[in-house]
Amino acid sequence: MTPFPLKIVTPDGVCYDGMAQMLTVRTIGGDLGIMAGHADLVAPLGMGRATVVIDGQKRYAACMGGILSVTGGRVDLVPTTFEWADQIDAQRADASYQKAQQILSAKDASDTDLALAEARLKRALVRKNVASMK
Repeated sequence: MTPFPLKIVTPDGVCYDGMAQMLTVRTIGGDLGIMAGHADLVAPLGMGRATVVIDGQKRYAACMGGILSVTGGRVDLVPTTFEWADQIDAQRADASYQKAQQILSAKDASDTDLALAEARLKRALVRKNVASMK
């Protein structure tokens, strides 16, 4: 596969800056795969697993929110959160999942609490899934 320049930057800093053969991310419209020569585009990111092929090896990450840009063959991924599988604290993700479940099952939870718990639950599920792919 032909490589292309990929830069992954979050508010916390650069997660990756180098060449990649393929990138697959979850956009708000579904999964999107990028390879060398892809048409220019800008897409808002959803919440899901990102797969990056570097030197023929697949690396997985939890990728949530943000934007994907392909311009002139260069790919910039600017997510709100990006965690490589080997950096995810699976116990923390499980604790967050349990906390969200408690809030969702509470009879006196406000609509705001329920919405926040649903988002927490989704993030925890993505992290748990990606962490299992170490």
